[in-house]
Amino acid sequence: MSQAPSITTSLTDLLGTSLPLVQAPMAGVQGSALTIAVSNAGGLGSLPCAMLGLDAMRKEIEAIRAQTDKPYNVNFFCHQPPEPDEAREAAWRRALTQYYEELGIDPQSIPVGPGRTPFSHEAADLLEDFRPPVVSFHFGLPSNELLDRVRSWGSKILSSATTVDEAVWLQAHGVDAVIAQGIEAGGHRGHFLPGGVDTQPGTFALLPQIVKAVKLPVIAAGGIADAQGVKAALALGAAGVQVGTAYLLCPEATTSAVHRAAIKSDAARTTALTNLFTGRPARGIVNRVMRELGPISALSPEFPLATSGIAPLRAAAEKQGSGDFTPLWSGQNASGCREIPAAEMTRALMS
Repeated sequence: MSQAPSITTSLTDLLGTSLPLVQAPMAGVQGSALTIAVSNAGGLGSLPCAMLGLDAMRKEIEAIRAQTDKPYNVNFFCHQPPEPDEAREAAWRRALTQYYEELGIDPQSIPVGPGRTPFSHEAADLLEDFRPPVVSFHFGLPSNELLDRVRSWGSKILSSATTVDEAVWLQAHGVDAVIAQGIEAGGHRGHFLPGGVDTQPGTFALLPQIVKAVKLPVIAAGGIADAQGVKAALALGAAGVQVGTAYLLCPEATTSAVHRAAIKSDAARTTALTNLFTGRPARGIVNRVMRELGPISALSPEFPLATSGIAPLRAAAEKQGSGDFTPLWSGQNASGCREIPAAEMTRALMS
């Protein structure tokens, strides 16, 4: 089938796409295959880079360049790495002790590691070879020096706002479009100014306020999983939408078997914000560890240091077919998830 008919908005004019749809970058559940499929279907395919080493990043971008001549997006986190806190790490591992014992894991054998890295000069050096059409950021923006490097390539810059104040800040710091991320969205909150999760509205409350507050194209994100949701966002002034959860069952996604099973089950109707898996609030399907420890724990090390303590539990449980310790990232609306090719999903969203 051919791609959906073109829909022109200020976002498609900015990005050079034929559809006002951005595929949300979803670290851990996708690689370049999903990016390529969405870009070739007329949307903006995105590659999450926060969990990729430099060699893997180069390989994935080369694959994108080899398989599409359409615009694509590379996405980075830009958090400030925390100083390791030995006492907090020890307390966190004590909280997980019962699970280590249950699964036969020696906590002394678990290294402390970051899990995710922020945008860096090394990453910029690599990107300079490719000059990607779009670069997007989560948790604010990198330093002015790094941002100037991205601009020098002619790349368009996107970033997420969870409040009106964040959207105004992003406009003042020179982004080309703002992603209005509502509380319904799956994965990590993009908040970076004081208040954060406590002040994050839902998508359709946040969207018109940001549209009114800034003079940039605004991309609605969170809870949009079908063509009706897309139309509603555009009617409220969005120049486009960002969709992630709806793509989780597509064959091009690398979503694990336990994650796919959860998405297809009744459990997907119950999600919560949790800091257990990374140290920063992110929305996922409620599972055993979230129920037993509570989705938000004061013991969890700062983002992204919580990852190392829980990762071995996830690996051991998944070998047994269990998602008890897996971050089952999902938005509040998984009703649009279907096991269809990503190109078909893109067309369906834009129908």
